[in-house]
Amino acid sequence: MNRTFDLIVFDWDGTLMDSTAHIAASIQAACAELGLPVPDRSAASHVIGLGLEDALRRVSPTLPAERYPDMVDAYRRHYLSGDATIELFEDVVDGLAELQQSDLFLAVATGKSRKGLDRVLAATGLSAVFHATRTADECHSKPHPAMLLELTDELGVAPRRTLMVGDTTHDLLMAQNAGTHKVGVSYGAHPADALMECQPLALFDDFRSFLQWLRPRIG
Repeated sequence: MNRTFDLIVFDWDGTLMDSTAHIAASIQAACAELGLPVPDRSAASHVIGLGLEDALRRVSPTLPAERYPDMVDAYRRHYLSGDATIELFEDVVDGLAELQQSDLFLAVATGKSRKGLDRVLAATGLSAVFHATRTADECHSKPHPAMLLELTDELGVAPRRTLMVGDTTHDLLMAQNAGTHKVGVSYGAHPADALMECQPLALFDDFRSFLQWLRPRIG
């Protein structure tokens, strides 16, 4: 069997779930509510994938530390107001079901909170798909390698046999720092040219193209 990877790790927002626009809008709404400068769509999207407090600190660097909880609360209220309307990208459900039959380990490494990830896993019916998950409130925020290194250690897979799939430079730099392989998807938060600067093995415009590329490498 000519298999290249034993573990596939997915980012969540912007990679599996079409949530980029809603997250960016929620960041903008939270800034407006607190009377802070409102970042444009590009700036709000750039911090997606980081831990929430780290992301909000980057978009509002002048916010005093004692007001971070207010910012977090405002963001969560705006995000949860439309959370139920967000859907998975096309081909994700069927694609993950196919990968489940391939004797692979599947995992998630996300900037979401544990509560947030568990909520969307339950809502999408994907809880049983993944062998392990890591969130930003359990590890250092991306691009620190902790999430990936903890997942590879837990599942007993060497980093060189692991593939990270993400839509942001934070994901790809985390993979680089952890010594895993990496591919990017261009339909999420960060533009294709920024992703290519991180030198992924490949870059895909949709999830189906990723699956077509992956199949001969997990044969």
